[in-house]
Amino acid sequence: MSGHQRRPIPHRGIAAKVGLTERTIRYYEELGLLESVKRLDGGVRVYTDDDVRRLKYIGKLKMLGLTLQEMLELERMYQRHRSNKNVLPRLVELLDAHLATLNDRVSELAALRDEIRAYREHVTQRLLEEK
Repeated sequence: MSGHQRRPIPHRGIAAKVGLTERTIRYYEELGLLESVKRLDGGVRVYTDDDVRRLKYIGKLKMLGLTLQEMLELERMYQRHRSNKNVLPRLVELLDAHLATLNDRVSELAALRDEIRAYREHVTQRLLEEK
């Protein structure tokens, strides 16, 4: 029950708690990634522990490479079915695609590292020949 209890947390407070800017939190709300935040009579936004968890989850997905559009796709699936039954397999597909992209990039970087080493060796050899 405490997870659904609303308690006033100022924007700065929630922003600091989840490591996001106030503007980013408002943007996620505008996009539909965060359910509409309730306000007190004075216009102060009221967040729940669920909002904090949700924002941390969004941050985790972003860190894993998911785009906001991909997150919105997952959110819409969840809203449509009210279950993770369809969402989780799609999340696995998205993560697999990001892993493949990351593996390709790692291979490209390894090849670049080898090329830099080889060219460095070439330049070093030329320096030695000029002595």
